[in-house]
Amino acid sequence: MSDTPDKPTEKPAERPYVLHMFTASPQMSPFDVNMAADAGYQVIVPYCNVEARMVANLTQDAIFSRGPKGVSRTGIFIGGRDVMLAADMLDAARKAMVPPFEVSVFADPSGSYTTAAALVALVERHLAKAYGMELGGKRVLILGGTGAVGRVAAAMAASLGADVSIASHAGHARAASVSEEINQRFGILTKGVSTATQAERRAALAETEIVFATALAGVQVASTEDLAHARHLLIAADVNAVPPEGIAGVNVVNDGKPIAGHANAAGGSGATDAIGIGALAIGNVKYQVEHRLFIRMRTGGKPVYLGFPEAFDEARAVAAGLD
Repeated sequence: MSDTPDKPTEKPAERPYVLHMFTASPQMSPFDVNMAADAGYQVIVPYCNVEARMVANLTQDAIFSRGPKGVSRTGIFIGGRDVMLAADMLDAARKAMVPPFEVSVFADPSGSYTTAAALVALVERHLAKAYGMELGGKRVLILGGTGAVGRVAAAMAASLGADVSIASHAGHARAASVSEEINQRFGILTKGVSTATQAERRAALAETEIVFATALAGVQVASTEDLAHARHLLIAADVNAVPPEGIAGVNVVNDGKPIAGHANAAGGSGATDAIGIGALAIGNVKYQVEHRLFIRMRTGGKPVYLGFPEAFDEARAVAAGLD
């Protein structure tokens, strides 16, 4: 009989949480990498210049290599800059799954899904809080609306029944092309308008009740003089955090504060100040939405597929908790 004591049985090491990040662009966003790490992913691997046709093979490489236990600790994130391509890649990843080898997938190209969700959810919240109104039926103008955030915000607002105009400083043809593309893709109704000239911009603002500014950072799309023509304006919301303000008078920290010097006709018997929602208020909700969706991927217990509808549902929940 041996005098050597039995060695304790070693527990198998827990499998790490692995996130595979696909992007069609040359690099993955450092913002999204940080967000994934803060949500508990331990191994984060970016794949750059990924084409849609490559997604099925990459997905199946990810799901078949870890076994049923490992696959529950595996996720896929889809970034990039093209909101339509990201939606296609999300769909391709979903179709490539072979249950029970199935993982969660989250798409948020250029942060557009979560940013647009935060933007629209906060506008909804302040519209109800300040005016007792809903977004449905409201005239919404999206300045810089042909970019990623503008397209997604247009789809969200139109799906709620808003009368959405997508504006482009490049002219009507560009705006109309983007409007037609998202109308066909998402089964909604928007229209394109030109804001290439000062007269066109002011004419569009004159009919507007809600303005979203989703142009490039550091670009002002509506001046104080422009806003003077927006006599029906209720809310102006700006995602630009880089000076100058995208909409004059809408400071980055504004979260429902009146826009100084801007009166509208919404009060009926008397004019009232339109209110502003700034980039930091929107960014706070966007951050929480992205974090929650990463956590849901990792801890939900079953595979989920997260695109902009899910981001919007989460943004509404975050916004409701701000009251």
